[in-house]
Amino acid sequence: MQNDSAGAASRTFEANRARGSVKFDVGLVDGVTRRRDLHESGSLRVRFPSPEARGLSAMFVNTAGGVAGGDRFDIDMSVGDGAALTVTTAAAEKVYRSHGSAARLDISLKAAAGSHLAWLPQETILFDQARVERRIDIELAESASLLLCEIVIFGRAAMGEKMLQGHFVDRWRLRRGGRLVFAETVRLDGDIGEKLARPAVANGGVAIGTALIVPGDEALVQRLREASETFDGEVGISAWNGFAMARFCAQDAARLRADMIAVLGRVGGAALPRMWLN
Repeated sequence: MQNDSAGAASRTFEANRARGSVKFDVGLVDGVTRRRDLHESGSLRVRFPSPEARGLSAMFVNTAGGVAGGDRFDIDMSVGDGAALTVTTAAAEKVYRSHGSAARLDISLKAAAGSHLAWLPQETILFDQARVERRIDIELAESASLLLCEIVIFGRAAMGEKMLQGHFVDRWRLRRGGRLVFAETVRLDGDIGEKLARPAVANGGVAIGTALIVPGDEALVQRLREASETFDGEVGISAWNGFAMARFCAQDAARLRADMIAVLGRVGGAALPRMWLN
């Protein structure tokens, strides 16, 4: 009888997990980027807050109020020929603890010839015992450009909170002109707090970030390194396969965010979303 009750409770819990999906594309209309088809379902929404001279800004809102174990969110975005899109989120995304299955986030980004896509969500904050798996697939035309930034915070240090245990998998794949040019999977499982304390991992840092810039070369790397005197955390910058990448690690979210803004400010192109500067 107890097993039946536990099974029923588990099924009820699973049935109440959040689901959210957004699929949309943008394209040029009389030289200005405008939204075309849009489909939303569940607790995930996208809003386009203000008109712009040429490009378009989009902001994701998770009405579920965060991410919990078993939640599933899917994003599929396409930027048409010559269009320009900047994407952010209304707030940092919080991933809460789970004693069951992991939350799943699947993100698909496509940019056609001559287009520009800036993917700049605010931080993802992992609470203790959070379980989440994220997949980001990017397909760029050879002449498209990309600025992609992701920040992950392992516990809210300012609130005295630490992430000690959990499960975090982050899988990125970038194809340019149909050719795979970058593939990476980060996996932290079990005693994450102890792993982050190791000198070869994060040396006690609780905030990590990555900025991926396409196209990118050594000239861009040198320009980004000019901001190094202002860095409060550790920042590594390099270029290969036609793109540049900056890696960030810091003792808290505020320091990493400041370092990220210093780097992104030297990339050029679209301005940072106003939500980043509040």
